[in-house]
Amino acid sequence: MPCIVSEKAPSTTRGGYQEMSKLFRAVIMGPPGSGKGTISERIAQSFGLQHLSSGDFLRENITANTEAGVLAKTYIEKGLLVPDHVMTRLLLPRLEEMTRHSWLLDGFPRTLAQAEALNHACELDVVISLNIPLETLKERLRHRWIHPASGRVYNMCFNPPRVQGLDDISGEPLIQHEDDRPEALVARLRHYKDVAKPVIDLYKTKGILHTFSDTDTDRIWPNISSLLSNKIRTDQSDAQKASTN
Repeated sequence: MPCIVSEKAPSTTRGGYQEMSKLFRAVIMGPPGSGKGTISERIAQSFGLQHLSSGDFLRENITANTEAGVLAKTYIEKGLLVPDHVMTRLLLPRLEEMTRHSWLLDGFPRTLAQAEALNHACELDVVISLNIPLETLKERLRHRWIHPASGRVYNMCFNPPRVQGLDDISGEPLIQHEDDRPEALVARLRHYKDVAKPVIDLYKTKGILHTFSDTDTDRIWPNISSLLSNKIRTDQSDAQKASTN
């Protein structure tokens, strides 16, 4: 399994946090509007994990006209979901390159087939699942606007752009996805729940699933931070004991 690395990761200081002597791999799951991106950024900044976004990988491959990117683009242009075999073809080689990095994977796996492919390639330490009430998701997505080229997300209530309707960095127009509109949202969230359930069950069986529920990201964050602090500390202790035996 190419992603499982027994060597120690370099121990350096980053952002005031001592980086891990043992590699740490995590996944974050949640429906659209659950705050995955915000929490992922906080985890990356607080714990030194690289934030790996499947959406970013997709855009990079499409822009670079890689074979997998061109294939993915044909599905996206038709309004279809990118199939499992294309997503794994995009993601797994990148993960296999990161043999000396601790990371947090956001947006993958979405399906049981993707989770099983990841399971064969990498050993995960933690899976974070965000369970946000439907009414909160609907309210968040109703105010969500996106910069299509970069994937940057804005919320007109709590994270608005500096100039209404325009991306802060490029100045290009923001859009609202059709499936973020109220009439499409319930079906979209139901689809997520149906597809995610077997993935959640898999990680629950493996004993690495941790679910967090609330209506406010700022109330969820301290609990996630505490979990990761404890998990990483425990893993470091285990790694140090193993190295002395």
